[in-house]
Amino acid sequence: MSKLTHMDQGKRFDPGNGPANLDRYERIAPLYDLLDLPFEYGHYRSLRQNLFEGMNGHILDAGVGTGRNFYFYPAGATVTGIDISSAMLARAERRLCQSPASSIELCQMDVSRMAFRDYTFDAAVASFLFCVLPAALQVPALKELQRVVRPGGLIRLLEYVRPEGKVRRLISKLWEPWIAWAYGASFDRETEAHVREAGLSTFSSRFVVPDLIKLIEIRR
Repeated sequence: MSKLTHMDQGKRFDPGNGPANLDRYERIAPLYDLLDLPFEYGHYRSLRQNLFEGMNGHILDAGVGTGRNFYFYPAGATVTGIDISSAMLARAERRLCQSPASSIELCQMDVSRMAFRDYTFDAAVASFLFCVLPAALQVPALKELQRVVRPGGLIRLLEYVRPEGKVRRLISKLWEPWIAWAYGASFDRETEAHVREAGLSTFSSRFVVPDLIKLIEIRR
């Protein structure tokens, strides 16, 4: 059965010094699932199981949000989910019973400044997290994922990219003002390039939605 372990957040996250997106997600949390519904059932839900394929042990879900990944956690796994927003984590609590994981721990924490010890996790995932991180936080966040995952562990990122095709590129331009306002997101984060900048090696990178969403795998 899944459970929530409450942590002393004061030692791990100072809301007064939190990232710029914190206020945005505190505000949008009550409406987040409703706003995301077309994307969730249009693409996201069918992609989430790819994040956890072959994973087991202790898994980090960075940017856990409202817990949309819970249903896809490996049976018997121990999962720690982090998010900068306490309001988003409160929504995630409601989904704990939907997961086959043996336990789930939720912590308010900044992915670019995690409090975990080195090599805490066997694997880590982040779904649509890096597309909302500003350029200055991309490399620090990737280095933190590297630090907390054990050698030989797998890091998987599910991320948007700027489409190259004319139609998708035009649609992305139309979407952009809305996703920037609502989520602080951008199609131009170039996370895959930042992976190399952080000193990590991309194990594989492939489109899971043509010319729009990539699954990036990094072998620690």
